[in-house]
Amino acid sequence: LARRDATSIYSDWIHVIVDSYHDRRNAFRFAVNPLGVQKDVLHSDDRSEDLNWDAVWEVATSIDSAGWTAEYRIPLSQLRFGSAQPGEERIWGLQVQRDIARTGERDSWSPWKRADPGFVSFAGDLTGIVDIPTPRRVEFVPYTSTKVSRAPGNPKNPFYRSTDVNPSVGGDIKFGLPSGLTLNATVNPDFGQVEVDPAVVNLSAFESFFPEKRPFFVEGASIFNIGSVRSGPSYGFGQIFYSRRIGRAPQRFVSGVYVDAPDATTILGATKLSGKSGPWTVGFLDAVTAKETARVDDGKGLRTSAPVEPMTNYFVGRVRRDYRGGKTIVGIGGTAVNRDLKDPGFKNLLRSRAEVGSLDFEHRFWNGQWQASGALSASSIGGSQRVITNSQRSSSRYFQRPDADYLGVDSSRNGLSGNSLVLGLTKAGNFSMSATAKQISPGYEVNDLGFMGRVDYRNLGGSASYSSFTPGKLFRDFNYGAGTNHAWNYGGDKIWSSYFNYFNATLNNLWYLGGGSEYNPGNVDDRLTRGGPEGRQPTQGGVYLYGGTDSKRRLPFNLNLAYFGDSNGGYSRSVNPGVDYRPSSSIKLSFQPGISRFHNTIQFVQSVSDPNMTATFGRRYVFADLYQTTLSATTRVEWTLTRNLSFQMYAQPFASSGDYRGFKELAARAVDKYNTFGEGSSTITPVTNVGKVQSYTVDPDGAGPAPTFTLSNPDFRTQSLRGNAVVRWEYRPGSALFFVWQQQRSAFTPFEGDFQFRRDTQDIFGR
Repeated sequence: LARRDATSIYSDWIHVIVDSYHDRRNAFRFAVNPLGVQKDVLHSDDRSEDLNWDAVWEVATSIDSAGWTAEYRIPLSQLRFGSAQPGEERIWGLQVQRDIARTGERDSWSPWKRADPGFVSFAGDLTGIVDIPTPRRVEFVPYTSTKVSRAPGNPKNPFYRSTDVNPSVGGDIKFGLPSGLTLNATVNPDFGQVEVDPAVVNLSAFESFFPEKRPFFVEGASIFNIGSVRSGPSYGFGQIFYSRRIGRAPQRFVSGVYVDAPDATTILGATKLSGKSGPWTVGFLDAVTAKETARVDDGKGLRTSAPVEPMTNYFVGRVRRDYRGGKTIVGIGGTAVNRDLKDPGFKNLLRSRAEVGSLDFEHRFWNGQWQASGALSASSIGGSQRVITNSQRSSSRYFQRPDADYLGVDSSRNGLSGNSLVLGLTKAGNFSMSATAKQISPGYEVNDLGFMGRVDYRNLGGSASYSSFTPGKLFRDFNYGAGTNHAWNYGGDKIWSSYFNYFNATLNNLWYLGGGSEYNPGNVDDRLTRGGPEGRQPTQGGVYLYGGTDSKRRLPFNLNLAYFGDSNGGYSRSVNPGVDYRPSSSIKLSFQPGISRFHNTIQFVQSVSDPNMTATFGRRYVFADLYQTTLSATTRVEWTLTRNLSFQMYAQPFASSGDYRGFKELAARAVDKYNTFGEGSSTITPVTNVGKVQSYTVDPDGAGPAPTFTLSNPDFRTQSLRGNAVVRWEYRPGSALFFVWQQQRSAFTPFEGDFQFRRDTQDIFGR
């Protein structure tokens, strides 16, 4: 027994999959287990699954001495199909599958193998459908919520309330169009039931990526995968549409003695048109977020307000057309962001506009075993000269790099443009292979409504693997593969090389294991100095292993181990065990602790100006040996009282410390060589206050001409506890009541980098 759409339940299932478009690429899955737990899935691109699609349908099950049966009642309004002429026969794709938990077996009515290149395209045909009307589909879901927050705070803060009550109302409406498309609109959506993000410590130059969890944006999200390509190993990561930009945290920081700023931007409304009509697949989304304002108090009773986020319009659209029965697809898509920057506080902070356009294709050949795909994208941003200058100097680009003769900062520009080209080739089957060719120009930018790290590179990668799904004496199935991946910046410097192999297997007793290794020769790193000259990474290599017991047992466990080291003595070690416990069929407890130790021999600290340092273009780039320890423990409790009433709890205590030692400077451009402060004629002197080292005074050359400078002590300790609990009652199909509790605690201690297990874990729960 589990809540609807549960993925971690191991049970018998019956699946009914309907391809009502009959395009061999999209389908609707309706599944049920013997206790009546429902699961509905939206399939796209022949294989992809979207568990966030929720249909309104009914099913009843019965268990007897001969086994079990399921009787479905699926309204036609939950399927998607266009109109037909009177007397015209419709043909739908149909697949029926049965999962047998005790043997780990899946049986399909229409033959399908795991090595096949797709899934929906192997469905059988359902014929004899004549004169069924295109149903009217109208769903209106009003909702109301009341948020009660209790938190400790400063009683002198005029904005502090020990108990804060925030009521809210809104609603969703879905309207089915005769063509088979669906119009979905939401007003003032509330996402209080969404699980909180895990805690991380990010010491890189790029932001952390967190997946989307909000239902309105997750449902049917695959149609908005603009510029996505099926390919092999590749360098870098990015996506043109990243829906978490809509409703993001305000981007302007306001200072004051007391500040009351919103945590997120209010989504006033959003509209989505999506679906398939004939050979056309369509997706359009438009959202408007409110102008957000922070309240500021100077501590003497004078209150003011300051805008922290402008009113913004977000748009994303994509149209694709099928040819050759879905074996060839051509598409076009794009995004646009427009901000109202009338307030002078935003003019030199945010871009006024950002657009991205993309063309993509997929082409299957040789019985569908091979697939070629590609995407060509172009971006354009606009804003004030200061904003565009900052964009050129951002961590994605670093146009100011002194040794990059093909780049340069132009402070007179009001716009920036770039392009991206990705090509992929894949082969499915027992022997599979893949290849990638990619280039991202230096001016490319999608972060206003997308997500990306660095740009300015060309990439080639490829891999090959062999899979066997025929049970043998030891293995039920296994897979082994190997590949390589390389990247160069637009200046021709090689910035990445990787050689890797991997394996995974399922034993006949349904235990599983896997692992792999990777080797990275030392290459130039044009991001190491955060905008300065190129550095060089040491040679790196490592191995990882994982395994687990049969997941359907009452007490299954798993273990993940990893070790990576480099030629400078740096390393990364991690141990992540996990255990599940099912005391009954309706209760599941999950505990996933993890500990990692990390030694980075070239952790960037800061840069300081010094005209005497000609080897690094008039600046000193300071690094350190970072010793970081991180401990976390993810706990989940799932209690399903009935198939319509469930309780879920998630909690993650987290502690991390960073100890910086051996401060040093880059000796010259593009070398893995450093001058350590405190050696030779250089000196480094700690500056203490209240018994803590808060900074260091550095003299790079003793009696030489170089000026002294100060380093702030970057040591840190941080702890947090994040969790939530959700009671969900689906009191009628399509309608649900949620009760949500959230807990978030955090602490940050500067100037201390030692990790003490007992102290740090007590700090988490003692605050």
